[in-house]
This record gives sequence, C-alpha cells and structure tokens, in this order.
Amino acid sequence: MIKIAPSLLAADFACLKEELAKVKDADYLHVDVMDGHFVPNISFGPPVIAAAAAVSTLPLDVHLMVNEPERLIPDIFAAGQGKIDCITVHWEACRHIHRTLQVIRNLKVRVGVSLNPATPVLNLKYILPLIDRMLIMTVNPGFGGQAFLSEVVPKIEDAARLISSLKAGCEIEVDGGIDRQTAPVVVNAGAKILVAGTAIFRAPDPARAIKDLRRASEVK
Repeated sequence: MIKIAPSLLAADFACLKEELAKVKDADYLHVDVMDGHFVPNISFGPPVIAAAAAVSTLPLDVHLMVNEPERLIPDIFAAGQGKIDCITVHWEACRHIHRTLQVIRNLKVRVGVSLNPATPVLNLKYILPLIDRMLIMTVNPGFGGQAFLSEVVPKIEDAARLISSLKAGCEIEVDGGIDRQTAPVVVNAGAKILVAGTAIFRAPDPARAIKDLRRASEVK
C-alpha cells in the first residue's frame, strides 16, 4: 500500500492546528528542516516540530536538509515528543555517514538517507543494510512548489533494482513535484512513500487531495 506524507513546509503556519487536522488521514507528516547552508532556504527547527507533534496525530517523517545533521538530531528527536517515526539525513551533508546513521539508530527510530537528483543510487550500496528509507529527491532541495524532474525516474527504478538485488528491507520515498500526474509515474518506478506539499496543503480540500493521490497511485 502506498503511503502519503503531506509536507509541513506547504502548510499555513498562522493556523497550524487547523491545517494539520485537514491531513489526519495521511500516513505521515513530512517535516523539512533547512539550515540556509546545505540548502539556500531556512525553514524551522525544534520549536515548530514540537508544536506540530503536540497537535498532530500523525507520526513524523523528519527530513534534515542541513550540514552536519548529527549536531541537531538529539534536539530534533526531543522536540518530536515520541512521535518521530523516521529521521532522514542527506548523503551529501554527512562527513561520516555511518556514524550519523548510528546516532539515529541509537534513538530507536527508523533511519533514512536522502539523495539529491544528481547523486547516484550506488553511493548507498554499502550502507543499504543500515537504512530503512531511501528518500530520492525529484527536485533540487530547498524550496517547495518546484516542478518534477522527470529525468530522475530511471534513478528510482535503479534504486528498486538495487534494493531487490541486495534483499534489503528499505522503502523508497520520493519528494518533489508529486501530484496526481506524477504520483503514478514514481509508484510504477518503485516508490512506496509519496511526499506532497503544494498538491495537498494548497488544494481546496486537502483531505480530498490525499484520497485523489492514493487513487492516482494505484498501479495499473
């Protein structure tokens, strides 16, 4: 079954509680933490995560778009108030990726690694047994509302083949430009978790948008 993760970045923070109530039927709440260094934008940190955790019933899928993420991981975990399901870091942002993954694993939550569009899937070959979630970016990270990069679709297929060949228990998550048109494309390529911000929170009816994404994701 395909899982849907609305991206908090696209929500209206002036009425956060009401916004999160609209997406209660999703599977996760995707939380993008940006530092203004690894990516050009700055989003939010532990205080907003704590606020979201306090009012949302969804498990948190935390995506750290920050340099040296191991510095922030303990504070992010504490802010999640026991609701964090997975913490994902970028392969490109970690000096010693094994050490960073162990920091996450020691917190007893799922471990994720994200890849920018131009980063090869094979970079994760030797750490794949340590990963629960591979997050493939289908836009360059840093801003919401970007157009889907169709040239990344073969990369999702490569990831699915690599996971299968190594018999790894890793799910493929896709983030960037996901809507009713692109969802079936990435699902057919091997994606199991879909992150969508604008397509859900900026829709007239976010709850309906989630249902529409699920329906569009049914592999024919």
